[in-house]
Amino acid sequence: MALRNVVKLGDPILNKVSRKVEKFDDRLGILIDDMLETLYKENGVGLAAVQVGILKRVVVIDIGEGPMELVNPEITLSEGEQREQEGCLSLPGKWGVTVRPMKVQVKAQDRNGKWQVFTGEGLKARAFCHELDHLDGILFTTRVPDGVIEEQ
Repeated sequence: MALRNVVKLGDPILNKVSRKVEKFDDRLGILIDDMLETLYKENGVGLAAVQVGILKRVVVIDIGEGPMELVNPEITLSEGEQREQEGCLSLPGKWGVTVRPMKVQVKAQDRNGKWQVFTGEGLKARAFCHELDHLDGILFTTRVPDGVIEEQ
């Protein structure tokens, strides 16, 4: 495993749409392992491949319950609403209160291509939404209804 550099705000790659993963091989496994190592080093909750400069639909999340690897993820259900403070490893020191669903269900493949379903509420739901937004070139700042981004 190796640490990857986290792409920061201002890099145009963060606004690009990631491509579907077609090849489930050792390179994908290495990318996922590297993303997890980077996530833990940066003390994050989630990381999308685009945040390490790779335009592939790959996300890793760990809210303290163990790592989740999502390849080609799609939200299949969303319910309710929550307003909570959110930040991003690509926007260090910036925070804002976002509006997200309270509960989401996500269908995704694992590193071997097997489909699985995840359900999350609260923080997990927010993490799913935040990271899947990255795959479509969307930053959390567009989800802050009052437009107030705080510096920490």
